[in-house]
Amino acid sequence: MKLLLFLTLSSSLLFSSISLPAHFQAKFYQKITNPKGKVISYSGNVRFSQGTLFKWSYKKPSKKEVCTNGSELRVVDHDLEQVSKYFISKGLDIAKVLRKAKLHSQNIYIASYENKKYTIQIHKNKLHSIAYFDDLDNKVQIVFKSMRYGKGKLKSKSMQCYYPKSYDVIQG
Repeated sequence: MKLLLFLTLSSSLLFSSISLPAHFQAKFYQKITNPKGKVISYSGNVRFSQGTLFKWSYKKPSKKEVCTNGSELRVVDHDLEQVSKYFISKGLDIAKVLRKAKLHSQNIYIASYENKKYTIQIHKNKLHSIAYFDDLDNKVQIVFKSMRYGKGKLKSKSMQCYYPKSYDVIQG
């Protein structure tokens, strides 16, 4: 009986996906390595709410904000005083990626989504990192620190990218 219970629990963990809270906030470190081995590193803060709302506030190496609602992407580059707006057909939908994730080993999950393979690491039952190859064959690794999970949704005002009217706006 104990063996049967152990096998049942083990198999349910093996095929379980990762769930996100209603919202989270964290510091992030992003490293992008191109096929020639050149590395670009970024850091800042990220907010996630309601399954599709994201706000990435880049602090280093330059000040930039990236906001999306799942269908529109807005990039505010404060150094260039420029805003780029795009309608997106696909992007990194973390919630959908995590729903597809299957336990690979102890705290590592693997997910296949939109013809990409994602490696996800969990630490203390919270999202710790995501790694994947983008459409240009760059290796992308995002590490989350000081992760704070929450219930409900974040205020919509905190999820917006704001910019002065003097910035140039480019429709993509």
